[in-house]
Amino acid sequence: METRSNTQVIERKLEQIGNILRLAGWIGFWVELGFAVAGGLTLLFAITGRSFNQTITSPTSVPGAAVNYTQSTTPGLGIGIFWAGCGILLLLFNVYLAFRQTRLARRLRNGDISTHPKKSEVMQIVRWGIIASLVGMLATIIGGGVTLAVLLAKSIAVPQGVAVIDPNRIIRALDIFVALANMNGITGNFVGLVAGLGILNWLHRE
Repeated sequence: METRSNTQVIERKLEQIGNILRLAGWIGFWVELGFAVAGGLTLLFAITGRSFNQTITSPTSVPGAAVNYTQSTTPGLGIGIFWAGCGILLLLFNVYLAFRQTRLARRLRNGDISTHPKKSEVMQIVRWGIIASLVGMLATIIGGGVTLAVLLAKSIAVPQGVAVIDPNRIIRALDIFVALANMNGITGNFVGLVAGLGILNWLHRE
């Protein structure tokens, strides 16, 4: 009788753990996916906008002169785009880990004990998510910092009340898209980090 009671307690505990993992996994999945899509779209707009800004000019003073290719883009923003891309890729990896977490939760809620995952397997998925979130946050913080520094330098370099002809000295919407992509990456990876640390702390107490 006591053995049966202990078995029921263990089953209820496993079901509770499975429910928590399932809830946290799906919330993390959709929230992180939303930030990844938003960041990816803004980054795509920035990249395509930079390619559209490439112009072909030919000197009119010398007929038949060689064509020069110049790109009217902001110097330094390529670094921000690179780190934003890295952060969003890590965020997508976190989305995959969140989905894996829901699958593990489904196995825990199964009545067949043989299908239950080991605690070490669950902890490993959570740790991978925490590491990916930390690295993703670091990447997007670097990208956001570089982008904001470039935009600040451009705003300081523009004289007040004077018409600016050089397009490289004007803050454009495409430049802001790079900053937005990094902000989305920071927020999404932060959500994954908080969720992972919360689950890890809760599992250690169980």
